[in-house]
Amino acid sequence: MPEIYSELLNWRNVVDVLLIAVGIFVVYRTIRRRGTWKIMAGIIVAMAVFLAANFLDLNGIKWIYSNLSNVILIALIVIFQPELRKILEQTVSLRRGKFSDPANELSRMIVDALFNMADLRRGAIIVFPGREPVEEFLSGGYALNARPSYPLLMSIFDPHSPGHDGALVISNGVFKRFGVRLPVSESFELDEAYGTRHHAAMGLSEKTDALVFLVSEERGTVAMFHQGKMYKNPGPDQLFAAMEALWKKNRFNPVQFYTGENRRRFFFQAAVSLGLAAVFWSTIIVSQIQVVEKVVSVPVEYVSSSARHVLVGEREKELQLYLAGAKSLLDGLDSSSLSINIDLSKYGSGTQSIFITSDNVRLPKGVKLLETYPSSLELTLAAIVEQWATITPQLVGSLPEGYEISAIEISPHRVRVLSPSSGENENFISVTTTPIYLESVNRNRKILCKIIAPQTIKPVDDQWPDVEVSISVAVQ
Repeated sequence: MPEIYSELLNWRNVVDVLLIAVGIFVVYRTIRRRGTWKIMAGIIVAMAVFLAANFLDLNGIKWIYSNLSNVILIALIVIFQPELRKILEQTVSLRRGKFSDPANELSRMIVDALFNMADLRRGAIIVFPGREPVEEFLSGGYALNARPSYPLLMSIFDPHSPGHDGALVISNGVFKRFGVRLPVSESFELDEAYGTRHHAAMGLSEKTDALVFLVSEERGTVAMFHQGKMYKNPGPDQLFAAMEALWKKNRFNPVQFYTGENRRRFFFQAAVSLGLAAVFWSTIIVSQIQVVEKVVSVPVEYVSSSARHVLVGEREKELQLYLAGAKSLLDGLDSSSLSINIDLSKYGSGTQSIFITSDNVRLPKGVKLLETYPSSLELTLAAIVEQWATITPQLVGSLPEGYEISAIEISPHRVRVLSPSSGENENFISVTTTPIYLESVNRNRKILCKIIAPQTIKPVDDQWPDVEVSISVAVQ
């Protein structure tokens, strides 16, 4: 066992755990942003029950889980379809944004306008797209494509403007569209006291990585939304840093402007994800490296590179092997690929007791042979000698009624063979022809036959000669 655990401490397993941790972190953040974390908590509880059932060997619970696993998997895909889509979009989103590098004056102008509108209690929503496309989540509005200016920004959100209740989209340093409607939040992150404008800003930040600024006409405050989070009452410097980071890196980096508390929460979530990944990985691996025993039936192959001896008498066709090893190895072991090889060239004539060891069977690394049944084989080897074998015709059935056999001649009537030495009467060896069916013989016939011989008897010339059998019949 120590060598098994020592193999776990390598760079591949470290990378494995880190990738699992990243996956857990991304899934957690995505699900929490979209407000479905309660469903995920229920799934985690169900997984904990399953692990406990495995540990305690509760067959009923294990049967339920194993038979419902496919249905549950499909249900999870349906339930978390939006979240899965979001995760996949983030994973493959390699497109670099085409943001220009706006001057500081643009950022300062937007910040000044936001706080000025807050003082005037004039509602506003400003959207800065990130790497992920936002077009599919936007509806309505008016195309603008105008160069930014302070008067234009203030006039867009003037209460008398036709699009003041919608959002302004700023992309590539240009006012692209205004009066745009945003998707309403589907999570429960916001209090019900917040109005439609807040839920719309939260909704877009949940579905994309866009940065959204909001001015509340009721409260006279500024808020910032990103990655499904609302940041209340940010200061001018915080808004400025957020825009600069978004434009500079083509995506928002929350660590740059997180407060100390939020930064600690970020690293705490990353640490918890790493811990969960390590626990999950170690649980699976430990369960797989658990040493178990298994019994398999394996065929026996008798191999001889020598032509001087041959195996005669009874022989075992298969043996039972008692194996020990990691559960993962034994579960994946294909017994049909195993065989026990007995090399007969090491032994001489007579009866031999051959003990089966790990040298006779090739096992995967990590699998050990504990015992075999039977533990030894009693095999008899006989020396091969050259001698004559008599050819006997194999007659099947009887002649038609009224006929009888008057004479049978075989040519040749004997053949030179290699066969095991009997030690007594080596000249008394017989082989037969292929069957001759007498029902159709009603006259003198010459029939060409092949020779049939036991497996231990071989022709000297490596090929059996054809045999001509002459049958003479007479009328009774």
